[in-house]
Order: sequence, then structure tokens, then C-alpha cells
Amino acid sequence: MSDSLFARVLRTEFAPPRYLSLPAAGIDISTSGIKSAVLAERVGGLELVRFAEHLLPAGAVVGGEIAEPAAVTEAIQTIVKKNRIKFANIALSESRSYLFEAVLEGDHEKASSKELRSLMEPRLDEYVPLPPADVAFDVARITTTDSTTTVVGVGYARRVIDESLATLDDVGIVTRAIESETFSIARALMPRDSKETVLIIDIGKTTTKLMVVTGQTPRFATTLDIGGDSLTQAVMKHFGVSEEEAKKVKAEKGLVSEDGKDEYMSSMLLTVSAIREEITRRLEYWQGRAQAGTTHEPVTRIILTGGNATVRGLPEYLETAIKLPVALGDVFTNLASRDHWLPPLDYMESLAYATAIGLALRDFHTT
Repeated sequence: MSDSLFARVLRTEFAPPRYLSLPAAGIDISTSGIKSAVLAERVGGLELVRFAEHLLPAGAVVGGEIAEPAAVTEAIQTIVKKNRIKFANIALSESRSYLFEAVLEGDHEKASSKELRSLMEPRLDEYVPLPPADVAFDVARITTTDSTTTVVGVGYARRVIDESLATLDDVGIVTRAIESETFSIARALMPRDSKETVLIIDIGKTTTKLMVVTGQTPRFATTLDIGGDSLTQAVMKHFGVSEEEAKKVKAEKGLVSEDGKDEYMSSMLLTVSAIREEITRRLEYWQGRAQAGTTHEPVTRIILTGGNATVRGLPEYLETAIKLPVALGDVFTNLASRDHWLPPLDYMESLAYATAIGLALRDFHTT
């Protein structure tokens, strides 16, 4: 029996009483709704044991900020009651964050996170356009040489954090940790020991997030104000159908050309090409920096995730246009092998849970 498996057996077979064992839960608050994921450790590894989604009315969350606290609070109350959550990790929207890289003088290979933050604090105003006193931030080491240490950091206005925490306090949830969704998504989709540099594209209802990550560390991120809802609207306009019917058509037909459907394809490609152009522009920027001999490694492939990433033919379309391998992600990458369990969540549906699962995984990725 391997050491890691033996350790899992000890933790599961000789686990503390239920009231002492806190479930690992993640709560994702997005424009379209609230999603939660609860993980539990079994002998075979981590398993998704509970999950839930509650849709939000339009305007409840705008631009990554909670605009209607009452609606969000009600949705979270429904989620936590269904999943029996008392403690949770929560994510903050990428669109409200300031993700940056900085080079610190000196070899800080053995420096703690607290020490790295102290070193970074006097230079914070170089990377975050807010008064330092109004910013909460954290940093993580990327590389170290004999003379320099490169770190990646993320900052948020304290106001944004306080508003999110207040909402969960109103529900009675104890927040264990709060982090940028870019870290959560990378943690869910990338193997824990990976060093590969990839582009993750998270296609939501109204936004598309682009994240370049090395292993599980975000290096670059941006949010586009266009998402899968634009494709739904194109289908509704072309066929004159309801939103629900349009979603079904979008899933079934997608971007696959059919005889006599040129007008339909034109309306779909008009929208998706706008996303493609933005992806290409950001990717060219990153690949250019990698070729310049910096600490940036070139992106080798693209991973799609998000509730609107399942459009038929989308991976093939992007792969042809961008000239890099493109595939749908696997949010169960760091959970137990399928030899030990079968996820209770449908694969296509699971792509919308990357942030929530990544948040729950945080409790098991502390070393």
C-alpha cells in the first residue's frame, strides 16, 4: 500500500467524530447563479458527494459585484440548506481583480507567504491602481534565481471582499477562505503536479474568461463581455423560438454545418468569431512574451470549461482557427479515479462547476 493511500485510509477509517470533521465546500457566486460543491475523502480518494445550483434573477450580480444582496442571500440560503453547508470557501470574480507578476530582488526561495507579502507591499501601487490601504492582496512564488524571485499576485478592493463576506455572514456561513476564481478554476482542471502552461477558456452565460496558467498558478487573466447567451440570442432570432428552445437547438446543432443551414451558421459564426478574435489577440501577446526569453513559457494547448463550453463543434472550430489543440476540461481531474467511483454529476453539466470544485479542493491542497 502506498504512503498516500495509507494516509487516506487512516484519515477515513479512523476519522474524527462527524461533528469534528468539517466538510470541504466551495460556493461560487456568479452572474447567472450560485453553485456549490461538497467533497469528502474516501479510501480511494476525494469524491464529489453533494452539489447544487440556484439561478439568480438578472441584475442580482453585475460585473462581479453583488447588486441585490437580498436575492443573493436567498439563493445561498437555498443552496446551503440543500447541501448542509456550514463552512465554505468562496471565490471573487476575476473581473474585479488585479492579477500581476513582479520581480523581487534577492533569492527568497525559503520565504513564507507572509514574508513575500511584506516584501511586495511597498511596491503594491505599481500594480494595483488603488490606494494600498484599500487593497487586500496575496502573492505566490513562481521562480527563484540566485539574485531574483518572481511572484504572481492578486489584489482586490477591500470593499468587494467585505461585501461578499457580509452576504455569507447574513446566511450564517463561516468563510474559511476567499480567493480569486482564477486560482479555483486552475486547481480543478490542472493536475496537481503539472508544470504545463495552458490557456483555460471559461465560457459563461454573459462573460468569457481567459486564463493562462502554469500548473495551477494563474499568470494572466482577463474577462470578455460576451458569452454563451449571445449564441442563444442568435438562435432565438434566426428560428424565432423561445430561450429554452434556443438552448436546445444550440446544444444539438452548435457550430456543425448542415446542408441548407448557411444562414444559421452565419449567425452563429458572427458571434463566436468575436470570441475567437479576442482569444487570438490575448494568446499572441502571451506567446510573444514567451518567445522573448522571459519567464513565460508558451501555451501548449487550450482547455474549455464553463456552462456554455459544450456547444457542439466549438473545440474543433477554435482548434482550426487558433492552431493549438483544444479540448473540454475535466473538473474531476484531482478527485478519485473512476475505478473507485462514478461522479454523480453529468460530464457536460460538470463543466459549470469548475470554480466550486476548485474551491472545495483548496482544503486538500495545502501542501
